[in-house]
Amino acid sequence: MMHLIGRQKPGEDNMSIMDKLKKNSKIKDTAILSDSVLFAEKDITVTDVPMVNVALSGDIDGGLTSGLTVLAGPSKHFKTSFALLMGAAYLKQHEDAVMLFYDSEFGSPQSYFETFGIDTSRVLHTPITDVEQLKFDLVGQLDNIERGEKVIVVIDSIGNLASKKELEDALNEKSVADMSRAKALKGLFRMVTPYLTMKNIPLLAVNHTYQEIGLFPKAVVGGGTGIYYSSDNIWIIGRRQEKKGTEIQGYHFIINVEKSRFVKEKSKVPISVTWEGGIAQYSGLLDVAMAGGYVTKPNIGWYAAVDMETGEILEPKVREKDTLKKKFWEPIFENTDFKEFVKTYYSIGHRPMIDIDLDIESE
Repeated sequence: MMHLIGRQKPGEDNMSIMDKLKKNSKIKDTAILSDSVLFAEKDITVTDVPMVNVALSGDIDGGLTSGLTVLAGPSKHFKTSFALLMGAAYLKQHEDAVMLFYDSEFGSPQSYFETFGIDTSRVLHTPITDVEQLKFDLVGQLDNIERGEKVIVVIDSIGNLASKKELEDALNEKSVADMSRAKALKGLFRMVTPYLTMKNIPLLAVNHTYQEIGLFPKAVVGGGTGIYYSSDNIWIIGRRQEKKGTEIQGYHFIINVEKSRFVKEKSKVPISVTWEGGIAQYSGLLDVAMAGGYVTKPNIGWYAAVDMETGEILEPKVREKDTLKKKFWEPIFENTDFKEFVKTYYSIGHRPMIDIDLDIESE
């Protein structure tokens, strides 16, 4: 008896099951995972600040990749500045790249972009007033971009956006609770997230935090669960003042890694900013280097590199301000495995999820 399984197409008997599935897929980007460009061909944008790269990737030589990165914190916590720092690095790395800047705060004039070395003729500034307006425009823009076209998206900010209903209620002089904003934001990022990976686009979203009331108050990212679920990286930024006497000289910011695909969650990454010098490029490295024994404190107020083979304290000994200079760190980067130590210290890493050699002692 002959059993007819189905109509066979010419040449199909010579095809593997993988080839059949691939040919039958209606989605043009379907590919064998080992050959997929969605993961194999991802841009890595390295900034000029090593510890910013560490906070993004767990690696001094790593940096920003495609996907959603949320920069959250209270007002005046350098959130937009971190976004522009990364945006400037992206534009510098890709000469034909542009920045798509969605603005609901209007707190960053052209001159502020220029302090980061950003050519404002490469920035498309789009003012927005509500979540739905952002959703329709951003989805339309992303859908129109081809993979390989270099675009970085910045939203400043999510926390300052109302919903369309909230605006309409205000215009109609209604004062009612609005429950639609979180739902609209969740829908926005649910739609946007696939485009970011498929088209290799980084999106930086500035957001606000609020204090969750309870026995142990903590900072929580605003906007509901949709942002948290869709994001690749979430930073919650804290700060403390740097003073000389009673005069504020700058701020020490702490990047708290709330969520990451690359960095151990709850990692803390320090970055210093002064009024006179801006971002201290090599800030944050000293604490990690001392934890690993690469730098020591031979006398109060003095620091020195260590020969990792002999344990000898190397000359010269320098003051703390001099540990923020390139010439202090170059020999450590070049002559030791400090970068690998940092990676081990911060990076999630990739190891087999099942330890087949694990010995379990029987009782």
